[in-house]
Amino acid sequence: MKYIQGKWENTIVIQKSRFIAEAYRVNTVEEIEEILTAIRKKYYDATHHCFAYRLKDNIQKMSDDGEPAKTAGAPILDVILKRDITNILVVVTRYFGGILLGVGGLVRAYSGAASAVLDQAPLYKLSEQNKFQLTCSYSSYQTILKTMKYIQIENTSFLTEVTILGYCKKELFSKLKEDCYTYKIGDTQIMDLGVFPIEVPDDDGTLIE
Repeated sequence: MKYIQGKWENTIVIQKSRFIAEAYRVNTVEEIEEILTAIRKKYYDATHHCFAYRLKDNIQKMSDDGEPAKTAGAPILDVILKRDITNILVVVTRYFGGILLGVGGLVRAYSGAASAVLDQAPLYKLSEQNKFQLTCSYSSYQTILKTMKYIQIENTSFLTEVTILGYCKKELFSKLKEDCYTYKIGDTQIMDLGVFPIEVPDDDGTLIE
């Protein structure tokens, strides 16, 4: 399963019809309903608000919102399923441009609009990551940034010393401690915060490998 984060938007124009595609990271049906209500209010004069969503446990729904059956919601959902994304809502708002697209044209338009917006969104996946807190000097901090590319930093506090809250793949936690020794970061203190499933970039080998 893959995930997006945040909200993404893209617009395409086909035969004078404008298709505004929006993709949202969602977790509940209630959240989805709130988003749909807001979109309908924002684009109150649009012709159609077609959508599809997928949540965990394969909970999914689609809507053609007045377009011919299976020409809008189904193509949107198909794009979501082919990319194996969950916890997502994709809404495609259409402003009719006066030219009929036909069944095949509508399927291609809604599929294309959904694909275009998701092409913009980086994908994430769950990976077992070892969280840690690391305290070091300012000079050691610069060494860590340059040499330990396999760690992901969530937060950094700069006081008398530097405190890093971050994570790395669990198999690499021992390497982190070894590297601190190798690079003579003798003033470093590492606190193991445990292993958790964390969303990491799907294409970032420094976190996955």
